[in-house]
Amino acid sequence: MRIIFLGPPGSGKGTQASQLAKRLGVPAISTGEILREAVRKQTALGQKAKSVMERGELVSDDLIVAMIGERLAEADARRGFILDGFPRTLAQARAFETMLSGNGDALSAVLNFSVPEAELTERMLGRAQAEGRADDRPETIRERLRVYREKTEPLVGFYRDRDLLAEIDGVGSVSEVAGRVDEAVSSSRRAGSASASGRTA
Repeated sequence: MRIIFLGPPGSGKGTQASQLAKRLGVPAISTGEILREAVRKQTALGQKAKSVMERGELVSDDLIVAMIGERLAEADARRGFILDGFPRTLAQARAFETMLSGNGDALSAVLNFSVPEAELTERMLGRAQAEGRADDRPETIRERLRVYREKTEPLVGFYRDRDLLAEIDGVGSVSEVAGRVDEAVSSSRRAGSASASGRTA
């Protein structure tokens, strides 16, 4: 299974990605975690990305796409993966589509998590207090949500046009949302099996 998780910051997709990854036995790959680790280690990428991330802006498409390509070439991703936080722009989505097709691969599903903006803000402020994250200050939260609406929401239509999109209600307990995720994944598996049967018939 090759799955993308879409949704605004604070929608809970990171938690759901890690849990689904364990259930499927594939890696959950978060560009945010990769970038934060690079910042912590003060790598060349981390130093370049740090000031951009703290403003709530997006790291450049070419840098992100190259980084994802390297990560998916690792052995643990050969059976599948869950991407959390990538792609974030139409340019990234198109580049990723080209990358996958060049490898003879295709996406299985794209899950879009929806949560009201007021709840997103409340969740991120709580996370900022608990974890001391610099990218969850009130002014940065507003900017991150604005950037999401402008840059990432267009991906919903992009993947809907490709019959890959499943809408997930992100409000509720972790287990309730996980049940919705499992249902969407099962539906995409059935659709994939039916499509493969049609091709071989």
